[in-house]
Amino acid sequence: MRPEAGEGTDGLGSVAEVLDLYDRFGGHRYGEHVTQLDHALQCAALARRRGLPDDLVAAALLHDIGHLVDLRDGTTYEAGLGADRHHELRGATALAGLFPDGVTGPIGLHVVAKRWRCTVDPSYGAGLSPASMASLVLQGGRLPDRERAVFEADPAFDAAVALRDIDDAGKVERLVIPGLADYEPLLAGLARTTG
Repeated sequence: MRPEAGEGTDGLGSVAEVLDLYDRFGGHRYGEHVTQLDHALQCAALARRRGLPDDLVAAALLHDIGHLVDLRDGTTYEAGLGADRHHELRGATALAGLFPDGVTGPIGLHVVAKRWRCTVDPSYGAGLSPASMASLVLQGGRLPDRERAVFEADPAFDAAVALRDIDDAGKVERLVIPGLADYEPLLAGLARTTG
């Protein structure tokens, strides 16, 4: 499932709204040893270090924003335990009116990319964090053949797999990295103008 621009009621209309979510809720943890903001910033820094294009750097920064949308709407991490809240789709949908598919496509597919990696490389799952392993079960585990074929044919396949690798690596405690303000010009440059 891929979101369309303007789809859903969770839409974020400006870069300022996106940054506000991180200011308000970025200090929350989500089962990992780092906060939402730390994870986002580490992922963006890794994407930049690897020389990835700007849209993938933005996707790395914003890939878990669906968790922040949940927090904004009153659903805590603890309240969501035991269910797949589809944060990847919620985040991609919330950003679809603001950013192009080069940003939202990998975000919407980063969970299926984890499931794909576990399917094509059974040893991959052993390297996941405990929280990521627990969520994998809720997210459906390994991909059935048909879902695997659909994912592999998606135009955002390569970007989603690259994002998945970054997602797995961006969970280091007390890492010194650039702050959120460093990414505001990048996000503003990628954002669609409104009105």
